[in-house]
Amino acid sequence: MKIAIAGCAGRMGQVLIKKTLASSGVSLSGGSVREGSKMIGLEVGSLVQIPTPNARLTADPEELFANADAVIDFTTPDYSQLLASIAAKQGKILICGTTALKEDGVFALKKHSKKARIVCSPNMSIGVNLILGLVEKVASILSAEECDIEIDEMHHRFKVDSPSGTALTLGAAAARGRGVQLADVKTDYQQTTLGARKQGAIGFSVRRGGDVIGDHTVTFASSGERIELAHKSSSRDIYANGAIRAAIWAKDKPAGFYSMKDVLGI
Repeated sequence: MKIAIAGCAGRMGQVLIKKTLASSGVSLSGGSVREGSKMIGLEVGSLVQIPTPNARLTADPEELFANADAVIDFTTPDYSQLLASIAAKQGKILICGTTALKEDGVFALKKHSKKARIVCSPNMSIGVNLILGLVEKVASILSAEECDIEIDEMHHRFKVDSPSGTALTLGAAAARGRGVQLADVKTDYQQTTLGARKQGAIGFSVRRGGDVIGDHTVTFASSGERIELAHKSSSRDIYANGAIRAAIWAKDKPAGFYSMKDVLGI
């Protein structure tokens, strides 16, 4: 299976290059960089000091898809929507791990998935997707009257979106468990005056610093006890592994919009 990587020059892009080259059952067909980059035309592997004579860098997303069965994308919401439109036009696979996709962005990807296989998740980690199911289950058991929910996340100093896409996805899972919409109960206690906590609120706290790849903890706090479900990332490899697994999984699937829960069968 031929895989191309969008946004190769970034930290995640370079991890994806290495993991694709090291994975069985797939080959690296190409990669993209920004328009005007001096790297256009070079071997993709030049970014990680590994020869890839059959895979070169381009700024043309149409070309990126033309040479690939699937494109893995951890870039920006706008670029992800562009890639989704091309995936639909060419009938290809898009694996989208872009964070900070808003409702309209997800809607656009779903529209294009009528003619493409699109797997979309703000976190491709297998562990995070397992914990999502646990959060939803616990939230369905512990009512808003007896238990408060707080989501804490920490990332490296360069991360720009806040709260993280993963934190919001965890919040959405908790809200689903309680049969409510996250938008109706979400509270950021760092940006509001902290008075008495509103019953049923799902709170978020955000920290940035150092080179933390991604730590998330969901706390269920009731009178006399707390339950904490946590996931801590020590390597970006986990996201690359999940994305490659998703691409292989989608190979024989019909056009449609999928999540990592579909990939993992949970």
